[in-house]
Amino acid sequence: MGRKPGTPVAITGIGVVTPAGSTVDDFWTTLLAGRSTAAPLKTDVDMSNHGVRFGCAVRGLDEVGLISAKEARRMDPFARFGVTAALSAYRDAGSPTPDPHRTAIVVGNAVGGRQTTDAEVGNYFLHGPHRVNPLLPLVSMPNAAAALLAMRLGWHGPALTIATTCASGADAIGHAMLMLRDHRADVVIAGGAESTLSPVTLAAFANLNAVSARNDEPERASRPFDVDRDGFVMGEGAGFVVLERLEDADARGARTYGLVAGYGSTADAYHLAMPLPDGSAAIAAMQEAIADAGLGPGDIAHVNAHGTSTQQNDRAEANALRKVFGPTGPPVTSTKSVIGHLIGAAGAVEAVAAVLSNHHATVPPTANHERLEPGMEIDVVHGAPRAITPGPALSNSFGFGGHNGCLVVTPR
Repeated sequence: MGRKPGTPVAITGIGVVTPAGSTVDDFWTTLLAGRSTAAPLKTDVDMSNHGVRFGCAVRGLDEVGLISAKEARRMDPFARFGVTAALSAYRDAGSPTPDPHRTAIVVGNAVGGRQTTDAEVGNYFLHGPHRVNPLLPLVSMPNAAAALLAMRLGWHGPALTIATTCASGADAIGHAMLMLRDHRADVVIAGGAESTLSPVTLAAFANLNAVSARNDEPERASRPFDVDRDGFVMGEGAGFVVLERLEDADARGARTYGLVAGYGSTADAYHLAMPLPDGSAAIAAMQEAIADAGLGPGDIAHVNAHGTSTQQNDRAEANALRKVFGPTGPPVTSTKSVIGHLIGAAGAVEAVAAVLSNHHATVPPTANHERLEPGMEIDVVHGAPRAITPGPALSNSFGFGGHNGCLVVTPR
């Protein structure tokens, strides 16, 4: 068993903007269907000579509203995704009205306004320096989503941005939980936002041999833990939660989706792109999150894996899961098989998926998974959703640079 758990932290609101849809219902329905959202990209750039020409683009954003056309023109897509998902979560939580000085916003983001930066670099070379948008530094700064959300809500507490690449969203939620445990805030909106579907960024990852090159069948490209996987699929989007101490949520009669019960964070201290071969730091992050929740490995009901569909990372994670849980571990799924890799937003969106799995007592299948790589000893949910008894869920996020962030979410 783990240590004595800290002050219970409730999830009272959730919001998403994803390639699987930009409402929670659409997102969940698409995950249950177990079909990838990857498709050829529509860009202003001729990508015919690119090695990779597809990805998972956000769908359904315009139907959500919440941000005016005028506001959107002054936002990079990552900030628009983030603010929309955060406001959706805020409304879902019943639009709480805490003391504005007792609030916090924590946003995970890896690269800031990549779409706007790439566009303005092109503008510079085509038309010269005097045509570069003077708002570029403000629109593209990684903290733009946190700043804009604070302005929108009039919240004066900390508005933070965490950049731990693919673990950013998980770390944001983990730090939000710690702030509430420490009574540094009464209500926290936390999550991640990212938009890296630019031709330049995609070309870089293709040259790194990190992304799948299945241009002829993009919908079959993301296949975590499958023997025929050949790289991840780039996605974009945002996921946010509203967190409050459980006693405060109950006092105002708020609906509670569950609890953020545990958080673990470690560093590989090994390589910018490759995971630590023995997986020891990832194992430590999982164990820390489980212990922080006051639990043991046998208490975990299911795992939302990092599951990128890359050779090295899937193999390393499968080995780490085997060492934490043994040969008969809990069922494992990968949300990235459906929506791609959302980089800085991935951990937050996947934590929302884990919460929804408990809420609906169902684990979505891992799309395209047909045959487990020999030597992996994990129970990958595939082919169809699997009914479960709701219980503690582990959500893993392992980022470039060796950042490991793990969350445990539980039913109330």
